[in-house]
Amino acid sequence: MRKLLFGTLALTLLLSSCGKKQNPFEISKQHIGLLTDSTQVKDLEKVFPNDSVVKFIAGDEFTGNIDNIEIFEKGGNKLLTLTPKFALDSTSVITNVRVIDNRFKTDKNISSISTFKDIHEQYKVSKISNLINSVVVTVSEINAAFTIDKKELPSNLRFDMNLKFDPTHIPDTAKVKYFFLNWDN
Repeated sequence: MRKLLFGTLALTLLLSSCGKKQNPFEISKQHIGLLTDSTQVKDLEKVFPNDSVVKFIAGDEFTGNIDNIEIFEKGGNKLLTLTPKFALDSTSVITNVRVIDNRFKTDKNISSISTFKDIHEQYKVSKISNLINSVVVTVSEINAAFTIDKKELPSNLRFDMNLKFDPTHIPDTAKVKYFFLNWDN
């Protein structure tokens, strides 16, 4: 009995130590690399131990502005811009991530340099919002929003603020300007 118990324990330890290592550039619905939708601001240094975490402090906590946190590689390349839920709160979680570096990709190979065709072929578009200078393509499956500049659209679609966009209005070659993950609960 004792041998069986120790054998089971040893097997369990062996299998748990052989787990898959997390890809630091993988994007899914609830994480980007090691950053998750429940990561607190105070833990960012642990999540990005080899990168620089830059926190901007506005100095006036009465403005109500949320201060973004930027993540840079040690070489200086900007990776991500994070927005915490509450300003000046180390226990606040991250609610919005702007993906800047194109090495960050979903399991379907969508990144910040993808085109509308790439997104539309891989995911179901949940919503398209018509803004003044851009359209925002929302993909609920991965909690993502892709901003496309209206300069990428045909000229007859750029200025009609009442137009309800559908995927056929956006050219396949339209490039993503901004790629966001939204974790606002």
